[in-house]
Amino acid sequence: MDILLIGGLWLDGSAWDEVAAALGPLGHRPVPITLPGQGDGSTSATLDDQVAAVLAALDAAQDKVIVVGHSAACTLAWLAADARPERVAKVVFVGGFPATDGGIYADFFPIDEGVMPFPGWGPFEGPDAADLDEETRRRMAAAWVPVPEGVAKAVVSLADERRFDVPVVIVCPEFTPAQAQEWIDAGDVPELARVKHIDFVDIDSGHWPMVTRPTDLARLLAEA
Repeated sequence: MDILLIGGLWLDGSAWDEVAAALGPLGHRPVPITLPGQGDGSTSATLDDQVAAVLAALDAAQDKVIVVGHSAACTLAWLAADARPERVAKVVFVGGFPATDGGIYADFFPIDEGVMPFPGWGPFEGPDAADLDEETRRRMAAAWVPVPEGVAKAVVSLADERRFDVPVVIVCPEFTPAQAQEWIDAGDVPELARVKHIDFVDIDSGHWPMVTRPTDLARLLAEA
């Protein structure tokens, strides 16, 4: 099966290199996506541009696909399911949850000259980055790409309620499956409260398992 891999803020398609290398021998075709504005040199890309890139990859597949979204890109994966519910076999959320219709995509950090740069490791101290040594942090930060304002501050638009029929898997890195279920039950993730089938999978990592546990993450995706 084709498995579309969408990285979160600041990540380009190369973030999935080790996961992709492990998925091939497991019998699947990984499709890491470099999003407009996150690796192609554009600073004017919009969320619509990113959605279009994901849908182009989805439409290029011969059969149904699994769409994997990491962190903020969980919303991108969900937008793909909203746009093509009949073409998405499953959505996998890694370390995040989708925004609601009318919500803002990812206005989390300050904008500087039209882009949202990586703010440094301070906001991520604790469970998010606990498994990252200093060299890994340096390497990751050096590779990351500022996210265009037109992406970060975009309004999310969801329209097709058939998205709730698409099965969902939540991969839980820096939080537990029990915590994720509690957040859904409490109404903190309205979109997922309406999904008809959700599975939870635990992975012992921080927020970036594609970096620190790529082989294990690939196995979990293959099992999904």
